[in-house]
Amino acid sequence: MGQIILRLDRVMVERKMSLNELAEKVGISNVNLSKIKNNKVTAIRFQTLAAICEALQCEAGDILEYSSEE
Repeated sequence: MGQIILRLDRVMVERKMSLNELAEKVGISNVNLSKIKNNKVTAIRFQTLAAICEALQCEAGDILEYSSEE
């Protein structure tokens, strides 16, 4: 089965936004955002994903990527 990969780090670099700045705009802790950024989570709330997309002015597809297991 494939997996979902979070590309939040790439989008943050493109938007020139720091972890601290994004965490403040989204309203979650730096620790939790760091886990999302480093792909160390197994789930993400749609509410959190929507807040991240709003803060970074991007689409969910810019952050989420599907990788098939080969």
